Amino acid sequence: MSTTEPVATKRVAYYKGCLASLSAKELDSSTKALAPLVGMELVELESVTCCGAGDIHEAEPDYYLHLNARILAYAEATGCDMLLTVCNVCTLNLRQANFMLQGDSELLARVNENLTTVGVPAYSGNVDVRHLLWEIAEGEGYEKLKEIAHRGLKGLKVAPFYGCQILRPSKIMGFEDPDRPWSLERIIEACGGEAIDYPAKIKCCGFPIIAAREETALGEVIQPVEQAIEAGADVMVTPCPLCHLSLDAWQQKLEASTGRTFKMPILHLAQLVGVAAGLEEAELKFKRHIVDPRPALERLEV
Repeated sequence: MSTTEPVATKRVAYYKGCLASLSAKELDSSTKALAPLVGMELVELESVTCCGAGDIHEAEPDYYLHLNARILAYAEATGCDMLLTVCNVCTLNLRQANFMLQGDSELLARVNENLTTVGVPAYSGNVDVRHLLWEIAEGEGYEKLKEIAHRGLKGLKVAPFYGCQILRPSKIMGFEDPDRPWSLERIIEACGGEAIDYPAKIKCCGFPIIAAREETALGEVIQPVEQAIEAGADVMVTPCPLCHLSLDAWQQKLEASTGRTFKMPILHLAQLVGVAAGLEEAELKFKRHIVDPRPALERLEV
């Protein structure tokens, strides 16, 4: 374990979603190791399901609403007033459902009636859904971030990749300008790294269409990877495990289709901050990546 001393904490309900439970377990382990260092006690939700991604929302909107209301209800039942997420898609789905429920008392009553019939506690609408990115980019989280980044990221050029669903629609997300985001850059620089700017950092990663239109999806993936390399980045960082999956795993597909070699390491947000805070390999689990980030991280100036 890291020897960094924990700071005063606030309790937050923690919903890790599907990918951090399965194919991106390194995101879960690094988040759990990082949380107490930035002032959070995670109360992990049990007996919760997938948020439905975009698929259920499109096919069965009322089922999607109940699915997310159930997660919100269990979060509220912990006694926490905040639900922490580590996935852009989960954040959007839960905030969108919350927006609907908080704005329509009749809808909330109908959904609660259905939930309580299957033993789910009623939801009063008093939970705020927030991404880890937002929690450590401003306020107390940001100040604590600066304190714990004792190892730092000096000498590392980091290309931020936001993806699309953490920024839009701004009415639902409501954190920063979707065309001129700043949070990832602020975190990178607070940790001592150099934030690399490039146009495709706010584009889609292509994940939603990979099964139906692989060629088009790969065209989306190549833009940020190619631009980050051209801008001189050593690594990329993203707050979304779906974006991470696209950017990390699909580089092999890009190499097969283009005949080029990319080898751009992709870090989860919690991993990048974890490196700056001195977390150990057992917590960061870089061996689970397709493109190994450890050679790039050896460039850090300690």
